[in-house]
Amino acid sequence: MKMNGFRPISNLPTQLASSKKPQNKNEKTGFAAHFHTAVHTKSSNLSISKHAQMRLDQRNIHIDETTWTKIEEKVQEAKKIGITDSLVVLENAALVVNTKNNIVVTAMDRNESASHIFTNINGTILVD
Repeated sequence: MKMNGFRPISNLPTQLASSKKPQNKNEKTGFAAHFHTAVHTKSSNLSISKHAQMRLDQRNIHIDETTWTKIEEKVQEAKKIGITDSLVVLENAALVVNTKNNIVVTAMDRNESASHIFTNINGTILVD
């Protein structure tokens, strides 16, 4: 029986994936691989978007390891109290960080940041 181009559920194939080659149980692909990586990666690591990295390079902004560690710690503190988007103000730079996703969205030097209005920010972190 066929209605409006649809087949009744009883006529659907019982094994939809039968045409695919069997996967090695040790091989992780797609969502499983992403989930495995997410679970086994330290969640407090802060990453830098391509855009932010480009801005850091263009503006010759360098953040030392000690300062970066402080930023990561403060972003995690901010995340715990419900801040989702933060302005991180450093001595030489300002970073916009999406704390929800642990990612630096953009970066600018302090002189440039003085002339900007920051929107969609619900927290500010000052790092000495």
